[in-house]
Amino acid sequence: MARTEISDIGKQAALDRLFEGSGFTNGSTLPAGGSAAGCTAHKLLLEGCDFDLVYTPLKHLGYKAVLCVLGELYATLHRPDGLSVVLGLSKRFCFEDVAALWEGMLAACREHGVKQLALELNPSVNGLCISLAATGVQEKQVFDQRPKAKSRDLICLSGHVGAAYMGLHVLEREKVAFTGTGEQPDLTPYKAVLASYLSPEIKAGLLSRFIEAGIIPSCGYFLTRGLGEAVIRLTRDTGLGAKVYLEKIPISSQTFAMAEEIDMDVVTAAMNGGDDYKFLFVIPLDQHETFRKEFHDFEIIGHLAQPDVGPVLVTPEGAEIPIHAQGY
Repeated sequence: MARTEISDIGKQAALDRLFEGSGFTNGSTLPAGGSAAGCTAHKLLLEGCDFDLVYTPLKHLGYKAVLCVLGELYATLHRPDGLSVVLGLSKRFCFEDVAALWEGMLAACREHGVKQLALELNPSVNGLCISLAATGVQEKQVFDQRPKAKSRDLICLSGHVGAAYMGLHVLEREKVAFTGTGEQPDLTPYKAVLASYLSPEIKAGLLSRFIEAGIIPSCGYFLTRGLGEAVIRLTRDTGLGAKVYLEKIPISSQTFAMAEEIDMDVVTAAMNGGDDYKFLFVIPLDQHETFRKEFHDFEIIGHLAQPDVGPVLVTPEGAEIPIHAQGY
């Protein structure tokens, strides 16, 4: 494959090529959020900490990186509007590498209706660094009608958790094969958990679904650091307790199988694994029936409680185990 050094064509020419035919123009600045009608979300992804290029295709990484920041907007019921990206690139990255990464980013932007886009390229001595800032706008009716969280309100989850963490374990275990020093493994049995880690998805029409159903969540969180971390944030933000019922947490059969294969507690993977790219919302109790009818892809996993309860995981036997998460 041809390799074009960015230094040979110049940064500005590289930027021009990346935007050519994309349908976007490279904006130098994006509108700031933070008002009643808008907000801003930021993410910084570092090679070796947040991703490993030994087994992560650049196109997949670009797509996933954009979802990582847009998910924060969706969780607060904002529509994505603008995205600013700054890439820190070491000498080992050529223009073709950046183009592959950018292709994935453009795909995510088109899918989620991003209207304004900005890109900057900077040198780096520590591999690849991806900085993203996204702006979003909120419908006035959502801002005006957002309820206050109350005890007994329902905690709802948009899909199964723990699979991405299991996918990461598969990739780390087989990492030597990706370096070309070992026989290529057959990863077919792990297709589902690998997809959860490498190619997560977010449904772009989430906000419209809530508006059409007449349901406005009081709180929302995007799961990138585990379900447990999100529940702890929920209790801190609301000043209330939270009960999550163990048997209600959606966990796929592939996640169970992989956890058994590596002798790991599947509940640990579900609560603290991370990279799930799922949503946790709090729904008023009186909207239970409507939510059940309109949101079949969500699971009700618990409810808010009195402050003295704290964040707890309730076992099928009724025992309440305090929820802990890294960083808390």
